[in-house]
Amino acid sequence: MRWSQMFAPTLREDPAEADAPSHRLLLRAGFVRQLTAGHYSLLPLAVRVRSKIIGIVRAEMDAIGAQEMLLPALHPAEPWRRSGRWELMGQEMFRLRDRRGADLALGMTHEEIFATVARELSSYKQLPQQWYQFQTKFRDEPRPKGGLMRTREFTMKDAYSFDIDRPGLDASFESYHGAYTRIFARLGLPALACEASSGTMGGSGSTEFMCPADVGEDLVARSPACGYAANIERATSALPPASDGPGLASPERFDTPGVRTIEDLLAYGAPGDRQVKTLVYLLDGTPTLVLLRGDHPLNEQKLVDATGAAEIRPAEPAEIQAALGALPGSLGAVGAALPVIADEALRGRRGMFTGANTDDVHLRGVDVDRDIEVGLWADLREVAAGEPCVRCGEPLEIVRAIEVGHIFKLGDRYARALGVEVLDPDGRLVPVVMGSYGIGVERAMAAIVETHHDERGIVWPVSVAPFEVVVVAAQSDDAEVARAAEDVYAALGSAGAEVVIDDRPERAGVKFRDAELTGIPFRVTIGRRGLAEGVAEVTARATGETSKIALDGVAAHVGSLLAKTR
Repeated sequence: MRWSQMFAPTLREDPAEADAPSHRLLLRAGFVRQLTAGHYSLLPLAVRVRSKIIGIVRAEMDAIGAQEMLLPALHPAEPWRRSGRWELMGQEMFRLRDRRGADLALGMTHEEIFATVARELSSYKQLPQQWYQFQTKFRDEPRPKGGLMRTREFTMKDAYSFDIDRPGLDASFESYHGAYTRIFARLGLPALACEASSGTMGGSGSTEFMCPADVGEDLVARSPACGYAANIERATSALPPASDGPGLASPERFDTPGVRTIEDLLAYGAPGDRQVKTLVYLLDGTPTLVLLRGDHPLNEQKLVDATGAAEIRPAEPAEIQAALGALPGSLGAVGAALPVIADEALRGRRGMFTGANTDDVHLRGVDVDRDIEVGLWADLREVAAGEPCVRCGEPLEIVRAIEVGHIFKLGDRYARALGVEVLDPDGRLVPVVMGSYGIGVERAMAAIVETHHDERGIVWPVSVAPFEVVVVAAQSDDAEVARAAEDVYAALGSAGAEVVIDDRPERAGVKFRDAELTGIPFRVTIGRRGLAEGVAEVTARATGETSKIALDGVAAHVGSLLAKTR
């Protein structure tokens, strides 16, 4: 490839609309251009990187016996209605109607559609099956941002396993876990395997692969001491046991004029860890009291996971007053007629403080088990940095991270809904057990840039770089320099390197800046001074190290450098 013929519209200044480093650099380096919010055109350099990512993912999928398919991106509503997700997905699903008035959707994911194909399975003897695809997904993100990290149209590798039973699913899950570990290592991504919420996917468990990055939208709790890692939506910690004493025989009311917050109540001898914080949420339209320790924040996804609610939101002050007779700041669950969900940290606590459901009045001496009718106990609190790890007891760290992959144990939810049944060894018709496994291709591209860049631009790992080496003719108007550059370019190509020659009539500094900005791993510079010595300069983008190599040895030298990185 000749740079003079290549469409790589690099920019000298940072685009004003770019926020994340990957967004800024992919725009500046001429990889992408925005069409509208959440929709990007991938230009030639990005397509080459995307192809490399897909190649790595495909190789690892094939290695575990998965078979590639390609299913439609436009879906009829019927299978989504059968699974219950037509309503559950809400406004993130792009919906439309055809000329006959039939309801359709652009696929956010493909569990239902792969399940319809799997209806042709008939016997346990055909299992396990592993199927995957690379397909465009559509999600009507309310706030697309971060360039390729949160878009409304993107490529996903989604895979699905079909097994006869739970042990089979466990084996498939572990197989994909291993494949994902290898994929991210080959992509140069330091991905952490984290316990995670299954969200709207459902199922018995899931693991996210999270890449630590300052711009990450997720939080991960991890213990460097033992390797524990979990999304903040799933993470737990080991709280020290509470020693409350005997408490009071019954709750006692006391006046608290002007008290509206946990902090306000501290002045009345009520430390945060002895307060019961009462939140009012509407869960699928039902007002519900959510209780936590005063110094613990709620993680809403944990509330969703604990209750299975499709729609949740905090109640408005008017709704709260209508239900409890008081405004926020004086709320409590003692004697309340509403359903109550309590965090496990409150179980067995005595001598606690809480609101009395009368403005400016609170209760002391509350025994949670005795005085509050808890309908559901669950882990609802969000862990904090420094709390003890549940495995090793050492302090947890909280780090920002980008989700680059997610694997789910779906169970038989979709099989039952869509009628995917096979005969088991005893001749009984049973639903298959499914798993789902996703990697966002363009998101992986952005994550690679987030973890591989410097002040001069992108630093692609060789495994995904658009080109492995660029040959730069420092003085392209010099016939001898140009001829020598062409010879080295041809030799590198013949040796199997993916090479581009920068033959543009530009100053050497411009060519060097573009080579660094676009992140090509190795640069071979041919100039008058080196030509007089019979050498070329070979520079590694990642380290900046430069070596002088005899012209006829450049191809072999670069080949050896590439071999070390493959």
